[in-house]
Amino acid sequence: MLLGSLHRLNCRRTLLLLIPCLVLPFMSQAATAKEPVKLIFDTDLGDDIDDAMALATIHALQSRGECELLAVTIVKDNELSGPAADAINTFYGRPDIPVGVVKKGVRPQESRFTGSLTNTKNGDKQRYPHTLLSGNDAPEATEVLRKTLVAQPDHSVVIAQVGYMTNLARLLNSPPDKISPLNGRDLVAKKVKLLSIMAGNFGPAKNKPEFNVVQDLASSKKLLTDWPTPVVISGYEIGLNIRYPWQSVEKDFGYVKHHPVHESYLAWDKKPHERPTWDLTSVLYAVRPDHGYFGLSDPGTSTVDDRKLTQFEFDPEGLHRYLTVTPEQIIRVREALVQLTSQPPDVLPEQ
Repeated sequence: MLLGSLHRLNCRRTLLLLIPCLVLPFMSQAATAKEPVKLIFDTDLGDDIDDAMALATIHALQSRGECELLAVTIVKDNELSGPAADAINTFYGRPDIPVGVVKKGVRPQESRFTGSLTNTKNGDKQRYPHTLLSGNDAPEATEVLRKTLVAQPDHSVVIAQVGYMTNLARLLNSPPDKISPLNGRDLVAKKVKLLSIMAGNFGPAKNKPEFNVVQDLASSKKLLTDWPTPVVISGYEIGLNIRYPWQSVEKDFGYVKHHPVHESYLAWDKKPHERPTWDLTSVLYAVRPDHGYFGLSDPGTSTVDDRKLTQFEFDPEGLHRYLTVTPEQIIRVREALVQLTSQPPDVLPEQ
């Protein structure tokens, strides 16, 4: 009896020792089987705080090996928007990510928070270090977009677009040049896999013009009509129904003395409030489309009518879909966004 028990115990120990050898190769294969999403982030950083939060989410996803942020292009024509993006990228340890800015854009208005990111100092040092001091010194967004796309494999790039559509419409209109012999539309068709945008209304507020669409109406119509790859749209109603919890703003960013998301959020509005996660939902879908966070409409085509309203016509051959969300998915998305947005950088910056 005793010998039999010892034999069984030794067998169990041997099996336990073998399990890591058997499992780890499969785990390693699973972890490396999926390449990081090659991501471009086109944003009106400065108009609302969710752009800064979405950029933080991207950095968390990159730290997890799920995406590679290739470039940030700014569609807000304010000289501090580009530097604010550079400051956030630098905070997360990625100061070399290219930043391009719109020239002669539609919204030069000052932001409530970009100045606090770019102009605040601790003594004689920048609180949030950045080398891009003015958008006037940054390359034009179309140039950055073309250079970034040319350098990537065919059909590999995902673009998360969370502002008005000036930069991407200009990309479509761009002619062949020294960067590429392809015009913009052909370059997009060759290099882009998916466009994930925050735009329009497909819920109860569908009879209300949506901010991103109406700021540059001509560009919105151009993009929705001519973009040659699949497009997934996160409508106004998605982010509105998934709000970032104030408790997280208060408690989850305290691992450093000064955090750009926390301070930007408070600069936006110091009163306790839960901002809609409009831009964050487009980023989350862009990088994790297969996690079941959202439903998808049937395919169709989205257009902008003469009332500035976003319409959707179902068509099996259409390239457009829009996100849907259930109460259960709202809970999952909210939790995921809290974890990602508040995730610390790989290396905490000195402060």
